[in-house]
Amino acid sequence: MFPSSHEAPPREVAIQLLARREYSRTELARKLEQKTFAAEDIDACLDALIEQGLQSDERFAESFIRSRVNRGQGVIRIKGELRQRGVDQEIATAAFATVEEREAVDWFELARDTLARRFSSPGATPKERAKRERFLAMRGFDFDQIRYALDCL
Repeated sequence: MFPSSHEAPPREVAIQLLARREYSRTELARKLEQKTFAAEDIDACLDALIEQGLQSDERFAESFIRSRVNRGQGVIRIKGELRQRGVDQEIATAAFATVEEREAVDWFELARDTLARRFSSPGATPKERAKRERFLAMRGFDFDQIRYALDCL
């Protein structure tokens, strides 16, 4: 059994968390704050983890983007969620470029596929069409991607 957070040093708690999935530095700091570690201990711990390559916002962002693309989410929503998780805009932009290159992500086709999984037609009435537009907008696709998806369905 793992020792409780009061007995374990912040590094041990952080490594246990990172063993399950990637975390951004900000997320990890929040988790450690919840365990009532001192702010200076948290900063020192996170600096050491970054230096040792155990925590990386770049790696987190790439992993996060891939997982959200697999869920059928668009750029706008993914960028917003990365911002909420404390990922710097430059890191997010670089991560998007890396993932788009490696995975050959086509946001227009992703929007079309996402819409096709949920709906079988673009909608017979303006109300139905608006419902599909809202669905894709909530998923984080931009206007051009939404139009493309509706036109191809």
